[in-house]
Amino acid sequence: MDDLMFQEQDLPKGIDVRLWRRIFGHARSYLGSMIGLGACGVGMAAMDTLMPLITGFMIDSIIQGGEGIMIWWGGYMGVIFISCFIAWRFITLAGRVSTGVAYDLRTKSFGRLQELSFSWFDVRPQGWVLSRLTSDCMKVSSLMPWFMLDLFWGTSFIGGIILAMFLLNWKLALAILCIMPLLVMTTAYFQRKILRSSRMMRRSNSLITSNFSESISGIRTTKTLVREEENLREFQTLSGEMHDWSLRNSLQSAVYLPMVVSIGSIGVGIALWRGGMDVQVGGLTLGMLIAFMQYAVNFFMPIQELARRFTDMQAAQAAAERVQDLLDTEPEIRDSEAVVELMRLAKMNDPASSVGSDGGSTHISSIEFRNVGFSYVEGEQVLHEFDLSIQAGESIALVGATGGGKSTIANLLCRFYEPTSGGVYIDDVEYRQRSLHWLRSNLGVVLQVPHLFSGTIRENIAYGLEGSTAHEVEAAARRVDAHEFITAMEEGYDTQVGEGGSLLSTGQRQLVSLARAVLSDPQIFVMDEATSSVDTETERQIQHGIEAVMQDRIAVIIAHRLSTVRNADRILLIDQGRIMEAGTHDELLAARGRYFQLYTRQFAAP
Repeated sequence: MDDLMFQEQDLPKGIDVRLWRRIFGHARSYLGSMIGLGACGVGMAAMDTLMPLITGFMIDSIIQGGEGIMIWWGGYMGVIFISCFIAWRFITLAGRVSTGVAYDLRTKSFGRLQELSFSWFDVRPQGWVLSRLTSDCMKVSSLMPWFMLDLFWGTSFIGGIILAMFLLNWKLALAILCIMPLLVMTTAYFQRKILRSSRMMRRSNSLITSNFSESISGIRTTKTLVREEENLREFQTLSGEMHDWSLRNSLQSAVYLPMVVSIGSIGVGIALWRGGMDVQVGGLTLGMLIAFMQYAVNFFMPIQELARRFTDMQAAQAAAERVQDLLDTEPEIRDSEAVVELMRLAKMNDPASSVGSDGGSTHISSIEFRNVGFSYVEGEQVLHEFDLSIQAGESIALVGATGGGKSTIANLLCRFYEPTSGGVYIDDVEYRQRSLHWLRSNLGVVLQVPHLFSGTIRENIAYGLEGSTAHEVEAAARRVDAHEFITAMEEGYDTQVGEGGSLLSTGQRQLVSLARAVLSDPQIFVMDEATSSVDTETERQIQHGIEAVMQDRIAVIIAHRLSTVRNADRILLIDQGRIMEAGTHDELLAARGRYFQLYTRQFAAP
């Protein structure tokens, strides 16, 4: 986690043009609105440039007796009306782009998260991932329209002011522009300072989000270990860092703005001094002097806004990199190009076929691990030349010490990970030659700690098969002996389960999870410590439910509680990635080997 967080400090000091070109590419669907924003920027700059001129001409007209005053007054009102219309238009366009891009980025990011392999999530905290979908996407999307607007408005306004000043009095224009080097140096210095503090704010925010998420998800552990005060101190430390960097950033911005205003005031002073002398000698009218002073004041406003937008862009660059990095991440486990082409052809030949169909049979006869090797970390082998054959209707139990490789075998079977050597064959076809959708559509997985989603029991069971009916949901619950406890509740299948299933007992959550798994009628069942956290009565219920759906299917059961595996067709004792013993429960007891020792330790009389 620390490595991921602190990498954010090692960012380019300047703006990464290639990165932002790709980020702005996500707004391609809103090209018309983006062009409209640019047009609004140019139009607003034109109105802002005309306003001082019209004001100057009105003043001169009044001094000269009011001749033509109504024309200039009409022009003044026209500029105000057009400016109001442009402002309304660019606000609506900016809102459309900002919300649209935010929606698209979140949707694409969430879609990519659904595709990524377990190994990607293994090294990234939940809070780290959440900040990508929330604050990072929002920061990037909210910047885009306003940067586009200010870029066109600022450059056009600066150009318009310079052109107008030179047309009115080129000597006075040069006098005002002489303070430009001082403004550029001041802006460059403060932008570096503000950029660094902004980046540190983003880093602190990521750490706070991660800490906050972990603290909430682990609140029960915190309370049982009486760690509330320690957790609060840790959070206060992170929050204190965020406070310090935020304060520094605010102070830097607070100093920068008055300095820009002060430098602008120098320009106004020059215009007032030099222009006043020209007015005395008749080289400049009073109205044009006032116009010049307005131009001198306004000249630094677009520069300041552009500097602020570029600072925002630099500050948002970390967020942009994280979002784009997520979108660019390719899943380690994915369909090969050959499989994708096979699915495309199958879809063309049979448009009614399900997405992911690759011609695989709906009935699985056998699964074979052939000389499989696997390691999570290079050089640390978990499985060694592992061989295993499982036939339809056969239940295989994996037992042994923690860390022996039992869950790894199940993960490879489900293709949550892929072998680093050898292969897994389903009906004599290496499963990487089949689609992920086909394999996982034939899988039913029940974990040691089942996860239920907020909603009703009915919705959680139906989650296992899209479009399932109430009758199918109830039938699945009956098959696993869950119907009785569900109907005993006041609201039955419409009972709310709470976040993560918190309103149900562990056994009830497990039965709902099992019903969800059997709803889709899978060919392969994987039970990973499915009964280790339940009482004896619920264990019998789950066991009965498992046996009811095992016929003609493949079952792989991982268990430490050996009472749940006595009826398995074969029991494999796994240690250090190898099969050390294999046989039925009675055969392994008779052999009086390591399984016998495990069993007698668990069931020895007190």
